[in-house]
Amino acid sequence: MCYSMNRTGIAYALISAALFGISTPAAKILVGTVHPAVLAGLLYCGAGIGIAVLRRVLPSIVATAPEVALTRLEVPWLAGAIAAGGVIGPLLLMAGLARTNATAASLLLTLEGAATALMAWFIFHENFDRRIALGMCCLVAGAAVLSWSGTPSVSSFIGPLAILGACLAWGLDNNLTRKVSLADPLQIVQLKGLIAGPFNLVLGLMLGASMPTLPTALIAGVVGFLGYGVSLALFVVALRHLGTARTGAYFSTAPFLGSIAAIVALGEPVTVQLVVSGAFMAVGVWLHLTERHEHEHIHEPMAHAHPHVHDEHHQHAHNASDPPGDSHTHFHQHDRLQHAHPHVPDMHHVHQHERTPWFWYFRSKWREH
Repeated sequence: MCYSMNRTGIAYALISAALFGISTPAAKILVGTVHPAVLAGLLYCGAGIGIAVLRRVLPSIVATAPEVALTRLEVPWLAGAIAAGGVIGPLLLMAGLARTNATAASLLLTLEGAATALMAWFIFHENFDRRIALGMCCLVAGAAVLSWSGTPSVSSFIGPLAILGACLAWGLDNNLTRKVSLADPLQIVQLKGLIAGPFNLVLGLMLGASMPTLPTALIAGVVGFLGYGVSLALFVVALRHLGTARTGAYFSTAPFLGSIAAIVALGEPVTVQLVVSGAFMAVGVWLHLTERHEHEHIHEPMAHAHPHVHDEHHQHAHNASDPPGDSHTHFHQHDRLQHAHPHVPDMHHVHQHERTPWFWYFRSKWREH
């Protein structure tokens, strides 16, 4: 069961990356006619409105175990994620793009995956090893190669620092969203879209931009629904199964998948950059896919609610009010459990690890200086 859930999470993360990557060529078509802030607002609004509709109709179409609504204790985590990723990130990005050439900006934006992983590893204490770290480096290198179009010339440090700040904001957004990933992913995306969307729209109008024509706005909304809404919902589900850093690593393939979509849909040529980038990313994904992290670990007692089946981690008694069926949702208690099996840092494997010797070696050298 553990392995099947991991593979489900990997599939969700890669589909999420594909949807976001495919939305990029579509967004490029709109960039020339719509102000960036207004376009960001329309994309977020499309995500929020579309997911709100989907959230109403999906339960009547698909008979699955219901998701759990956000609790009051989870609201601060989500509020922080929205503030970081939906407000601060776009503001810093706009400020940076105004002061940085396109090549340098594209290269700097590849650092979001690295920022996500570094925060997950060193701030939120998600486990990793040399294989996972090397895989992440390959994925970031692939994204950097894909975005390289010559020697970037940067006239000042303000623009690049602002873009770097945007990457840090989105990395924080990803890590804070992981804290609430057991909650209904559609509710999370709906709130993100309906808060960040109007904010960016108002910001764009305050900066002097105008609203596009209705057909253009509708196209942006559809792109936002698929590339931001559905993609983010799948990303949230992947977070609960894989952890932040590994989900972010798979999502780093989005630029490559977007380039493939541009070749198919827009007839763009296959370049050496694309081939080299694909090779780097293939190695990175392979390193993650073939990970086997297994050791004896302890599950401390916890209690929560989420969709589940009675696998080795869910051995609890039911009472008369609990729902029937193989897959169901209810509040349940996890007793203390000690065992060994292959696992990733999903929501049931948040235990601490002993730091590997190479980590302590570099940390001690850093402290010496």
